Amino acid sequence: MQNHNLSKEMLMAILDGIDEAIHAVDKDGITIYYNKVAAEYDGMTVEEVLGKHLLDVFPSLTEGTSTLLKVLNTKKPIFHENQRYENKNGQMLETVNTTIPILNGTKLLGAVEIAKNYGQLNTLSNKLLDLQAKIHQAGIRKRLTPFQVTYQLSDFITSDPSCLHMLQDAKLFASSNLPIVIWGETGTGKEIVAQGIHHHSKRIHGPFIAQNCGAIPSTLLESILFGTEKGSYTGATDRKGLFEMASGGTLFLDEMNSMPLELQSKLLRALEEGAVRRVGGTSSIQVDVRIITAMNESPEACVEKGTFRADLFYRLSTCPIYIPPLRERTKDIKLLLEQKLQSRIEIEVVPEVLKKFQSYHWPGNVREFLNTIEYLILRANQEPLTVNLLPAKLQRAQMDVSSPKSTGSLRDILQETEERIIKEALSHSGGNVLRAAKLLDIPRQTLQYKMSKMEKEKMYTSK
Repeated sequence: MQNHNLSKEMLMAILDGIDEAIHAVDKDGITIYYNKVAAEYDGMTVEEVLGKHLLDVFPSLTEGTSTLLKVLNTKKPIFHENQRYENKNGQMLETVNTTIPILNGTKLLGAVEIAKNYGQLNTLSNKLLDLQAKIHQAGIRKRLTPFQVTYQLSDFITSDPSCLHMLQDAKLFASSNLPIVIWGETGTGKEIVAQGIHHHSKRIHGPFIAQNCGAIPSTLLESILFGTEKGSYTGATDRKGLFEMASGGTLFLDEMNSMPLELQSKLLRALEEGAVRRVGGTSSIQVDVRIITAMNESPEACVEKGTFRADLFYRLSTCPIYIPPLRERTKDIKLLLEQKLQSRIEIEVVPEVLKKFQSYHWPGNVREFLNTIEYLILRANQEPLTVNLLPAKLQRAQMDVSSPKSTGSLRDILQETEERIIKEALSHSGGNVLRAAKLLDIPRQTLQYKMSKMEKEKMYTSK
């Protein structure tokens, strides 16, 4: 087979044709390759950068902030790291970089970096937030805006004792300005509870703003939360962040444990000072915001895993709320079904379908259940909801409900077994909750919640 050598000119043509910024330096930090896209990003020319040391061209960078220089020092790659810097003309830039060392065996030859420009995405995001702010400032109340709530606590449909106690706690917490942490599996109704708390609070006439922390890149999240000052990066303008826009109301931060730890520290400082500093700004802006956060697992477990700062956890977890999964409150399934079909009284549900519903584990919880009902209504076309219409995952669900030896429902049996195991663990640990939690291999907060739930249900059944 004939060998084809790739000439230097061909290689340069290929690299220049890639729609990404590429910057390569030798082991001393001298630029050996810098493509046209990188030059456009940085507001420079190729000639201004090529053959010069990185810090001479970008004087705002240091050994600690330059991803290229960090890779030269560590010989380890860096993936998707945010970098904010100035070029030699004083223009502020923002990129997300993937940087890898260039090695010949173990010998370091240099480093190469591929950068994405987040300035343009930031600009589009800011324009959207500016539009939302104008709607809010105009005082439009006749139509539903992104700052109004659609749910009250009464919209959380349940007859489960633990959930009823949870709603009582939510009403109690609503009367204060203390921060609240809501946790539970996906689809359990965390935002319904968050909006319900805002509705029952003294801040009902203020804005309710929700932000999913895991839905956008971390490089955008900071400017969205805290706002920007003109010139903080390419295309940046003076813009309020969500903290300022939510002042006088409630800011709901969903998937809190997906927020980068560095940004969590800035959030903690803002909460402690009651003030925010915009990206690129130098002055603090006072805000009056009630914070509600949510996550899909125990906050204490997130602290143990390192996805949630311990100091922020102690600051935010004054009023914890846990929402049990649907599989632990199977009586709510019939209640939710009746509520969903109340306007469709002509649709009949055969008993076997309800049994299947109650035997399925519902990993998506109430959201999955309600979507399944919509699917079945569409398939039934005014006919009875029968087992053969169910999705395969539900048809496979099994539960022995006909055994004459049964002494109670599966939920009751599991609850009794759990209570017995918890009592045994507490007995073995001499009543020490932390040691009992370690014996059970669960977070201490989870055990404390289960113990509180056991006590509340005992009081509830004794009334």
